[in-house]
Amino acid sequence: MSLPVIGSLGAGRMGRGIAHAFAFAGHEVLLIDAKERPAADAAALREQAFGEIRGSLAALAEAGAFDAALVESILSRVRFAPREEAPAALARADVLFEGVPEMLEAKRAAFAFAAPHLRAEAIVASTTSTMLSTELAAQVARPERFLNCHWLNPAYLIPLVELSPHAGTDPAVTARLGAILEAIGKKPVLCKAAPGFIVPRLQALVMNEAARIVEQGIASAEDVDRAVRYGFGPRYASMGVVEFIDYGGLDILYYASHYLAGALGEPRYLPPEIIDRYMHEDRRGLRDGKGFFDWGAIDAAAYRKEVLARQLALLRHLGLAPQPGAALSSRPGKN
Repeated sequence: MSLPVIGSLGAGRMGRGIAHAFAFAGHEVLLIDAKERPAADAAALREQAFGEIRGSLAALAEAGAFDAALVESILSRVRFAPREEAPAALARADVLFEGVPEMLEAKRAAFAFAAPHLRAEAIVASTTSTMLSTELAAQVARPERFLNCHWLNPAYLIPLVELSPHAGTDPAVTARLGAILEAIGKKPVLCKAAPGFIVPRLQALVMNEAARIVEQGIASAEDVDRAVRYGFGPRYASMGVVEFIDYGGLDILYYASHYLAGALGEPRYLPPEIIDRYMHEDRRGLRDGKGFFDWGAIDAAAYRKEVLARQLALLRHLGLAPQPGAALSSRPGKN
């Protein structure tokens, strides 16, 4: 059984990243330019796109991800289609990722251009980071086969992809796209059509708070980043944020949030209603056997050992695992 043919409508940064990701995994990819432009400009765009993908592949190979001898064979799976060749390319696509600029009119024009040429069974996904699938569904010919598919840059490297269907999306389409992404090593998550999806919404709060800490003179930019790299980052890379709430105990978050809101005079630190409700329902996480997750059937001791193993494996990978006798080996004058 042949792999689905992937179409990427738009040859910019996101389109190139998606082309890289799928070609690397073995798919044929059609990098489609929907914009009318002189032949010389189209040729220049092609060279720019292939140069960027080749450079990204070479960088990964240099970092030890794979044998550099494979770069050209991977790149050979990508075909560039200028606008005059786009209809034929669109007709071959099993999945089409739209990646044109973040303007409604540009997306409307791209979908209108693609619609007459796509096969009825093709999946269409927008890679937008700012528009909702509920807003864009009206712009496509077959809304039941449409959803948002938000990649994180660099698309060829970061595993997470956020899938956001609208109410009219066929669940089988969402499941199919998720399976295609999983097959190339991605980790899709499902979220409702809401501003910010998951990661951008979390990320905006963290980045703004980091900037405030620097602005208020609480810590330097260097120390804020050091705190993230050696504490915040490894902690939440080895455990999910919601998992961590349940693991430590929802009551810790409850009391800490109320303290920070009062001490700093900032209502943004107050916990959401669900935290207050769970506290009063004795759903404080692992200790109570329930929280955001159901821990009733979990062997708590075995789970804690598993968490420790996860964290230690990550720290070892980062070269940050504690070493026995580390202070002795680093004494002044020690050879």
